[in-house]
Amino acid sequence: MAWNADLYDAKHSFVTALGAEVVDLLAARPGEHVLDLGCGTGDHVAQLREAGVLAVGADASPAMIERAREKHPGLPVDVADARDLPYDRAFDAVLSNATLHWVQEADQAARSIARALRPRGRFVAEFGGAGNVATIVEAAEELRVDHGVGRSSCPWYFPTIGEYAAVLERSGFEVRQAWLFDRPTRLVGDDGLANWLRMFGQHLVADVSESVGFVESLVAQLRPKLHRDGSWWADYRRLRIDAVLVDAVLVDTVLVDAPSAGDPRA
Repeated sequence: MAWNADLYDAKHSFVTALGAEVVDLLAARPGEHVLDLGCGTGDHVAQLREAGVLAVGADASPAMIERAREKHPGLPVDVADARDLPYDRAFDAVLSNATLHWVQEADQAARSIARALRPRGRFVAEFGGAGNVATIVEAAEELRVDHGVGRSSCPWYFPTIGEYAAVLERSGFEVRQAWLFDRPTRLVGDDGLANWLRMFGQHLVADVSESVGFVESLVAQLRPKLHRDGSWWADYRRLRIDAVLVDAVLVDTVLVDAPSAGDPRA
């Protein structure tokens, strides 16, 4: 996935704004070590540090991390893969917003998150759940078939509560609370859906020879369903998780060259 950090900040700032409830759920205290997994352009990390939280950001996209460093000079953010985080018992909590639906290897990511946490560490996350953007996806896939390119190779992971709770339990977590809920999400501007496809749905347009015409056809088809009150509304469904690491033995694996417990950049 190639990320456009400028487009993300300019047209998709709702991702950070709508993550405020997840930050509130985490309720990080000053002095706590917190990892923001999938930190994007760093806004939540900066907010947490302003509140006295020893927050660190990690994102798989070098472009996002570069943009975060430009926006927030000196912010402790690094390129890192959720499936293989370079931390061992370093954090009191891990926060993740709108990221884990991009990681299909959910068990691998859960083990990696668990290794990054201290015993009894908290994990609070929100990401796409079962049925997320189903209206957009179904229309795009049907149109792809009409264009003779077949269905796309989907990069997303949208689990149910039960599916993801099982993933976390296999890595030593106890799920304290979980919600799966509809959250229609406003997209900026009359070109909001087209920009959303450019940012997040690149695979839906991949291999289509007439990509501009394809997007125009898709937009026209979806307008009666997803455009109202002068705006586009993506049919988001979110999975929100509040969990605690209760069995560290399950993930008691030493990572080579991993930082020792405690944030070395705090």
